[in-house]
Amino acid sequence: MKNKNVVFMGTPDFAVPVLKMLIEKTNVIMVVTKPDKRVGRNKELTFSPVKKVALENNIPVFQPIKIKNDYEKLTTEGKIDLIVTCAYGQIIPKEVLNLPKYGCVNVHASILPKYRGSAPIQWAIINGDKETGVTIMYMDEGMDTGDIISISKMAITSYDNVGTMHDKLSILGAQALEKELKSIFDGSVKRTKQGDNWTLAPMIKREDEHLNFNDYGENIINRIRAFNPWPLANILIDDKEIKIIEAEFKKEKVNKANCIIINKNKLGISCLDGIIYLKKIKPFGKKEMNIESYLNGINKEEYIKKAVS
Repeated sequence: MKNKNVVFMGTPDFAVPVLKMLIEKTNVIMVVTKPDKRVGRNKELTFSPVKKVALENNIPVFQPIKIKNDYEKLTTEGKIDLIVTCAYGQIIPKEVLNLPKYGCVNVHASILPKYRGSAPIQWAIINGDKETGVTIMYMDEGMDTGDIISISKMAITSYDNVGTMHDKLSILGAQALEKELKSIFDGSVKRTKQGDNWTLAPMIKREDEHLNFNDYGENIINRIRAFNPWPLANILIDDKEIKIIEAEFKKEKVNKANCIIINKNKLGISCLDGIIYLKKIKPFGKKEMNIESYLNGINKEEYIKKAVS
């Protein structure tokens, strides 16, 4: 397959294992990724993880702001056998979809048609799913609506969060695509139409990260897991944000939700069916700390009178 010219489109860490596999197995002639960003206090210009891998392997990089308006460079690149996308973050226009001989293939982190969209891992955890997976699919002009090539499934354990599932699924995605490359190129690949029973996994918004304790404990814990290690779920106490890194739920009888409970070296917040005990947090403007260290720096009697919002 080293004689097959492949264009890869992707941006974050999740896409790196797929790109590395393609570099090993095919002839990657170009990498398309999002424009560089300025990050941190010093606004340092930072390359995407995918761009770093491309440069390390002397592969040309193309960084259009919007590929639907700027794709001519691909049309002049010469023979393209296959385009592979993975977490690229933009809809690919029809003009680009029609370029490669063997089509455009996407590596998507869900069991399609469930969780079409940009945040499938987070929403699978938020919704308490027990399994997720990777779908290898052909691309069309819709959002994750193309024909399915294969689905590889993986369990979501109670110990998993978005970080652990991200890492496991990124590796699974590379493995799943590698298995299908031969059949894609020799024409023996099987295509399956997606059903109509689909679920949307929209981009995570700031308000999604905020915890509501007028809910059941399992739902709250799922949301904490879905945003750990980034961007982290949060609560407000005295209008000051506290990000929640780790917590545990104890099912027990409570009088009402949203009450702060402090018992020796434990800090909990009541919900509909029990108490969420905070274990590791990051108060606004401070480093992450365990709850014992946090409790040492507050007036416990005054604290339990405060409201959680």
